[in-house]
Amino acid sequence: MSKHAMLAISVVISCCAATLLSTAPARAQAPENVLLVVNDSNPDSVRIGEYYAKKRAVARDDVVHLKLEAKDEISRADFNSLVQAPIVKALAQRNAWDRILYIVLTKGVPLRVAGTSGRGGTVASVDSELSLLYRQATGATTPLVGQVSNPYFLGDAPVGQAKAFTHADHDIFLVTRLDGFTVQDVLGLIDRGSAPVAAGRFLLDEKASWQDKGNEWLQGAAERLKAGGFGDRVTLETSSRVLADETDVIGYYSWGSNDPAITRRHFGLKFLPGALAATFVSTDARTFTEPPATWKIGSWNDRNSFYAGSPQSLAGDLVREGATGTAGHVAEPYLDGTVRPDILFPAYAAGFDLAEAFYLATPYLSWQTVIVGDPLCTPFPRKQALGRADIDKGVDTETGLPALFSRRAMRAAAETMPDTALATLKVKAESAVRRDDRAGAREAYEQLTARDPKNVEAQIALASLYETAGEYDKAIERYRAALAVQPANAIALNNLAYSLAVRRNQARDALPLAERAYAASGGNPSVMDTLGWIYHLTGDDAKAAPLLAQAARLLPSNGEVRLHLAVVYGAGGMVAQAISELAKAIELDPALEKHAEAVALRARLKGK
Repeated sequence: MSKHAMLAISVVISCCAATLLSTAPARAQAPENVLLVVNDSNPDSVRIGEYYAKKRAVARDDVVHLKLEAKDEISRADFNSLVQAPIVKALAQRNAWDRILYIVLTKGVPLRVAGTSGRGGTVASVDSELSLLYRQATGATTPLVGQVSNPYFLGDAPVGQAKAFTHADHDIFLVTRLDGFTVQDVLGLIDRGSAPVAAGRFLLDEKASWQDKGNEWLQGAAERLKAGGFGDRVTLETSSRVLADETDVIGYYSWGSNDPAITRRHFGLKFLPGALAATFVSTDARTFTEPPATWKIGSWNDRNSFYAGSPQSLAGDLVREGATGTAGHVAEPYLDGTVRPDILFPAYAAGFDLAEAFYLATPYLSWQTVIVGDPLCTPFPRKQALGRADIDKGVDTETGLPALFSRRAMRAAAETMPDTALATLKVKAESAVRRDDRAGAREAYEQLTARDPKNVEAQIALASLYETAGEYDKAIERYRAALAVQPANAIALNNLAYSLAVRRNQARDALPLAERAYAASGGNPSVMDTLGWIYHLTGDDAKAAPLLAQAARLLPSNGEVRLHLAVVYGAGGMVAQAISELAKAIELDPALEKHAEAVALRARLKGK
């Protein structure tokens, strides 16, 4: 129910003895380390997902199926419920936290999570947000505002110090996407990624000015590549001449439309299979919807040159031209947040795969970067081959969870719950919730609250499980127990108010609780919906309507919120608006077709 959208359950795992999996022959990361994400609502996404899974032999059980509107931007609430939650559930049900290293999104999965702009903003790429799922699932906190330092970023360290990516050292996922203007563009990218060549030249095109840090990174890339034995394969262009119409290209980096000398979308480059290409451009991954053939890049002062909100270069053009991997940005990353070419190309040439090379060169997560390409693409001989036991250290015998994941989670739990026995119960409960094992979660939470009755988070979680099972009196009791410890807890106030109003027809008793929840929540849209609905149940539609309308704007994919708004519109005689909102509610959630409120509303509307 939307009422309980505020309930966020973290996962912590106890670190006990682990049983190792059998060791396989040394090899690089493999398809078994990939979780593929497909948007079933988009035929292009489905086709690309099927093609990649077959090409790379990704197991059917390692494909996650989403159902969401294929658009560039998604709200934070919809990202949490429609993108992040299904992926977390899939990882938990497969017990694959350590085994999965790469999450691969397909065309049709949104690019950008809506939010505020600037260094302290909340807008971010979907991909970059998903990279933090591992850390979040262990119970570690991650800020919503601004960027998060990438623990895999190499920085100023020599490439020789970089390690092959596993969860032994890094609590993140490497997230890439298979995207381009058209399905054919993406299928070509997949083909090239599965058959790369260890040949070709690196083209580094500076902007004709030494006042920009990016030029120093381009020069550093040239120096590192030469030191690595690729000197005869590097072209560093320091003049205003634009590198174009070149052949045998395995690496390309420029300033794109930020270079005054570059006025063309296509450079006529002949990329080899496996080639990486990127630019210092702030909005080049704002869309992968193909612009008109007549569109040309331009300046911010020329509104006629804008496409999808910007006049800047598009990463999709590099894919169309034949690049196998690229990186772009969904919003302004600032120069220090862009992919560093002085790390990207030397790491790639040293044998790191496409995902590793890009992430070694990416300073921030929960930020603006989108990385396009098959993460397994590895054209150069790999110098750090891994066995299965190097990646997956087996299962923690205490919790039944992956050992590396478990160790981190227990450390996070110990910060707030030093009693190991209680922490273990918490871990087991939350792990069961992620697997959708309600019986297991209920048992663990009952034991935990019996031993630690002042544990508010556990009381609320158990109440939610009781409510899902239809045991409303037990749920109400647990919400009251939580409020006895924390009287201003917005989640407990909100959920108790809803239970009393809807489950027990005690709307007037529930109203002050809902008002307190709203005041404590900071404008949470789910709490806004609860308060608006209780206003309606107490006969105050004048207060209900604006709250529910605002909640519907903030939660555009929540069918129940729209149903509430439809009912209030109907009660106020706004027939057209009621019909429209009811239709939207049922479209979003077909099960609402038979909801008692929907049935009653249709009956009332027929008589008008």
